[in-house]
Amino acid sequence: MKATRITLIKSVIGIIAVSSVFLYSTAQERYTELQNFSKVLNLIQQYYVEEVDTKKLIQGAIKGMLKELDPHTSFMAADVFKEFETETSGEFGGLGIEMSIQNGVLTIISPIEDTPAWIAGVKPGDKVIAIDKKSTKGLSLVEASQYIRGKNGTKVVLKIVRESNPNPIDITITRGQVKIKSVKYTDMEDGYAYVRVTSFIENTAKDLEKILDKHMDKNKKIEGLIIDLRRNPGGLLDQAIKMSDLFISDGVIVSTIGRNKKEKELSVASKKAKFKDCPLIVLVNEYSASASEIVSGALQDNKRALIVGERTFGKGSVQSIVKLPDGSGLKLTVARYYTPKGVSIQAEGIKPDIEIEDIEAEAFAKAIVKQKGSREKDIQGHLRGDREDQEDAAENDKKQNAATNATSWWNDVATSKDENLSPKMKLLKGDFQVYQAFNYLKTWKTLKVLTK
Repeated sequence: MKATRITLIKSVIGIIAVSSVFLYSTAQERYTELQNFSKVLNLIQQYYVEEVDTKKLIQGAIKGMLKELDPHTSFMAADVFKEFETETSGEFGGLGIEMSIQNGVLTIISPIEDTPAWIAGVKPGDKVIAIDKKSTKGLSLVEASQYIRGKNGTKVVLKIVRESNPNPIDITITRGQVKIKSVKYTDMEDGYAYVRVTSFIENTAKDLEKILDKHMDKNKKIEGLIIDLRRNPGGLLDQAIKMSDLFISDGVIVSTIGRNKKEKELSVASKKAKFKDCPLIVLVNEYSASASEIVSGALQDNKRALIVGERTFGKGSVQSIVKLPDGSGLKLTVARYYTPKGVSIQAEGIKPDIEIEDIEAEAFAKAIVKQKGSREKDIQGHLRGDREDQEDAAENDKKQNAATNATSWWNDVATSKDENLSPKMKLLKGDFQVYQAFNYLKTWKTLKVLTK
């Protein structure tokens, strides 16, 4: 027993010794590199051909260090960090665009609806190669934001490369106060509703709840709901969780895992789920990112909604914001998001249950419904079926007229002027994916019975 205890003590001492050597080695290596940095800084301060701003040099060194990580990790000087803190309040100065670095190129994830960028015609997927004639090559997201920001009323010119255009185009945008209305509602009649969520800012979940409460007051219940998250670049995580919680009665909403794979943080449903029973379809596309993907993944994995559209963007990393003593800030990637089933969102995105490619609104509005082909019973002199002999001729004519009216309905909508259409019809006429999603929603009960 004594020998065993001595052996155990020796083992522990051995582990501590190895750990100490490793920590010492790591610390020694770090100290050596910091010594090199200090020497280089001193040499620049003493011998560089012109006087230098030491603070600027150190901040530049920090930015260079962070560029070795990922595009979402960045350093913000005090003035930039102060502006950053206002961006999630729903009102701020700027253009209203969400950007990312893709393959080294500054790329628009999505312009937020009704903002200066949206009005000027900036589109998701646009590559920004210059800002006011200054190349964006090598810029971080924070540096690009600094060039884009400015006083309200002033103009900024973005040189854009667009997939549909072989030549770069200049888009002039007037900077303005960006007031975001993140939740937009359309009554689809007969108890159905369509809600467009443009971004996740403060009170997005609460605003959605209020809109659906009003819809229920008017219609007694929600027959079916479409939540449109297309071109939604994301925003606040807590709002994504709260929105999901409105529809999920039980279970995990999202989990995050950092460097230590054994430590998992779970966000679970509160079990209140105010709208847990209504048929729900969520529309997504390749520009649905971050918080949009968290909501989509939560509703999909909990079998609470049908996800329709195109695979999402795949921004599934968690950034922690650290305010530094001098007022500057660090935006540091600290974890990855995972859906309730443990699937990483990062770089993969959310795969829809039903994939529907988008069609240009103008082309869709001019679409002509294909006329129905002939069937056996339409051939003159065909061999009559048993049921035909039992049907009343007048009733048969009535059914044929109804079928003709059904096939021509879309042509009537497509050829009507917008001012003559209801908000519902305007939406359906101009958006193929919404039109298809609404068709699925209308047949929800039938499909549910067939799939039991």
